[in-house]
Amino acid sequence: MSGRLRSETLQRVVVYGTRILELVERLERDRRPRRVIDRITGSGAAPGAMLFEASEAISRPDFLKCIGLAAKELNETRYWLELFYARRWLPSDEYDWLRNETSELLSMIKAMIARSRTKPPAP
Repeated sequence: MSGRLRSETLQRVVVYGTRILELVERLERDRRPRRVIDRITGSGAAPGAMLFEASEAISRPDFLKCIGLAAKELNETRYWLELFYARRWLPSDEYDWLRNETSELLSMIKAMIARSRTKPPAP
């Protein structure tokens, strides 16, 4: 796969999205409120879509827009995970993995943003 992002990064967000969707399926089986299920479905799956889009961005501003949106969605997902854990809808092992992966993905994105903003424009 050619693009701005490494294939390992893209595969990582696919795994993350898959884990979010597994959580969503369980929340549906447990008859949790539809509104919150829809929110975490959107915010948890969007970072992967945004990073795939960023990987093929046509310009630096387009790239920065896409990864910035991915960061915003990860921040929202972090909120929902905290809420679900507080409500005991999420076992601690699953919460720990999702919380850690959310934080690591956010750190990666913040580093990408910092590098992209300091890197001189291509000639």
